Order: sequence, then structure tokens, then C-alpha cells
Amino acid sequence: MTIKKHTPKTIAILTGGGDVPGLNPAIRAITIRASREGYNIIGIKNGWKGVISINPSLPIEEQDYCMVLNDHTVNRLGRTGGTFLHSSRTKADKVPLKDIPTHLKDIYKNEFNDLTPEAVKNLKHLGIDYLIPIGGDDTLSYAVRLHHEGVRTIGIPKTMDGDVPGTEYCIGFSTCITRTIELTHALRTCAGSHERFLVLEVFGRNAGFSALLPTVGGAADRCVIPEHPINIEQLTALMVEDRQNNPSKYSVVLVSEGASYEGGNIQYSSHETDAFGHKKLGGIGEDIGQQLKRLSPKFNNGKAINIINQKLGYLVRSGEPDALDSIVPTAYANLAMDLIIQGISGQMVCIKDGKYDHISIEAVKKDENGESSKKVNVHKFYDTNRYRPIYSNIIGDPMLILTRE
Repeated sequence: MTIKKHTPKTIAILTGGGDVPGLNPAIRAITIRASREGYNIIGIKNGWKGVISINPSLPIEEQDYCMVLNDHTVNRLGRTGGTFLHSSRTKADKVPLKDIPTHLKDIYKNEFNDLTPEAVKNLKHLGIDYLIPIGGDDTLSYAVRLHHEGVRTIGIPKTMDGDVPGTEYCIGFSTCITRTIELTHALRTCAGSHERFLVLEVFGRNAGFSALLPTVGGAADRCVIPEHPINIEQLTALMVEDRQNNPSKYSVVLVSEGASYEGGNIQYSSHETDAFGHKKLGGIGEDIGQQLKRLSPKFNNGKAINIINQKLGYLVRSGEPDALDSIVPTAYANLAMDLIIQGISGQMVCIKDGKYDHISIEAVKKDENGESSKKVNVHKFYDTNRYRPIYSNIIGDPMLILTRE
């Protein structure tokens, strides 16, 4: 009689898009839970770039984009920021010719190439039973494609902008808000010392959550978000009023990088696009600062008010995760493992109505412009005359208000 030996199932984890605090805690929690449940765990480096770059002619030990994960590997790293699996902004179904992996250059010769067949083949070569991609709507939208190709997938939402559809919380969002509040308060000493306007540009391509929530937390007097174009004279008048009412004679505005003027377009720092077609944003904060100084005499008895202009940029996505971005990734990881153990796939873990849940990964939909469909509900949460959050009638809203679709 032959006794069949049980072969453990294998789970692969990858991180895609921008790094945020909370990714390493998620990787750690998946690895520890999976190993205790008897699974093998492989980390795929550099997101979707790693998946398409695996060479099926080589064993896993010789793959540049793979690493075997275990408790010892992840324990210390799980307390750190960023992602030790590294990341990329690779769109695997539209790979430029110059980025085709070396061993595939004789096969793919178009200007842009769909390497999805290679991605599926490579995952099969590694013996992957389940794939857990951690990322924003770009990363997870390609996970939807792999789900359609038969790859068993459980997505985990990540983005400091807080705009992945289908969930009230994304890994990295709390730390982003915490950092923004801390840095804004630190810069107040400079603004107050010189009696200036403090203009801070923050991330937020299409959704203003990362400007609106810090303002709710008392970081700023006003905020400018992508969902509503601003009248610069109106904003100047409000900023002058705020400064006059402040004993230290300064006022603060947070500006989302995707904000725009009435009748104007959003500003780009470069016309180059990433793999998902996004141009690099930047410059609207500095421009608003210049316009505020130019217009300030009109509302300040003929006297111009100087500006402190700062782009917070990567400071808000760097360093260790805060408490929420240590706790939620651990919960998301274990929820993902619960689904895998039950044999469920094609889902994204989420928070819905303030509770942990899961939803079809197809929920990671985009609007007609190819952008995230989750944006600030301006009518409910943003005063378009005062450029401030609306705080009333929040009974029944999530703890982190403004984040429900």
C-alpha cells in the first residue's frame, strides 16, 4: 500500500505601487499565520515586475525576484516601514519593449506587450496556490485580470490617499494623516514667528482625503481638494481673515497635489507618465502660495503677506507605521488567511460599516478616465464656500469620517 505524502500549499505575497508604512506588518502577519497553518510562503519582489521576470527554467533558489519567507525572516522586518519585498509601478499587461525581461526579448517585440500569459505561467512554475497582492487600485486592478485568468487571488488594499474603492480603510492612510498633522504643527512655529501664510502641498491625485482628514484633526484652517476647483480670491480672503483672527498672525492651508483653479487644469511636474498612464503631479501648492501673496494686499489694507511654502511629499509615507497601521494590516492579513483556508478567492479584504469584511476584488473599479472611483463626497463633507470640512450629521459614519463612498 502506498501512502500519499501531503504537499503543503504555497502562498505568494507581493507589494505594488508606492510604499507606505504598514506593508511589512501585513507581510509578517501573513507569513506567521500561513506557516502555522502548514503553508509554504514565497515573497515576490518588486510587485508585478517580479511576477513577469521570473525565469521558468530556474528553480526558486536561483530566482532574483523570489525569496522564501518564514517567521525568522519577517519578525524583525515586520516592525519597520516601507516594504522589504520592494515595489514597482509595473503594468504587466502593457509592458514597454525596453522593460521586457531578458529571457523574453525574443518573444515580445511590440512597443507595448501583454505579459499576462507569462505571469500565469510563472506562478504555476513556482507552484503558487494563492496570490496575495497588497496595493492600491492600480496594483489590484491587475489582480482582477489574473483572477479572470484563473489565479486564486486575495487582495489587500493599500494607499496613503485612502481612495481604494470598496473599503473604508487602506493600509498607510492613518500614518499619512498622522505625519501630516505632526509636520504641519511643527511648521506652525515658523509661520507664527514670521506672521506668514503656511501653504502645504500633500499627496492626493484625485481624492482629497489626505488633505481633508488632517484639517478635521486641526492641522489647517483651510484645505483645497481635487474634487472641487478653487476660486483663488475667495481663498485669499479666507486666509487673510484666519490670519487676522489668530493672535500669532498666521494661517494654514493644505493643498492636495491634484487640486485645480476654477476653469483651470491640474498641474504636472513632468509630462512623463508611469506604467498606468499617470503624469507626475506637483507644483499647485507653490503656485497657490504665489497667488495668495499676490492677492493678499487686496484684503489686507494694501500690505502683502509673505508665504512659507512646503511640499510634504515622501515625508508622510516614510518611517515606521503608527498604531492603526500596525493593527489593521495584521487584521487584514489574518482575514486573508481565513478566506484562503476556506478555499475562497477573488476577494479583497476590507472594512465596511466599521467592521472587517471582504468584497469581490472586482470592486476595484475605475471611472471613465481610468482613475479611482472613490472620492470625497463634496456635498456631505466639504464646505465649498469656506474650503473646510463639514462636521455635522455624522451619526452612522465610520470612525474615520469622510472615507465612506
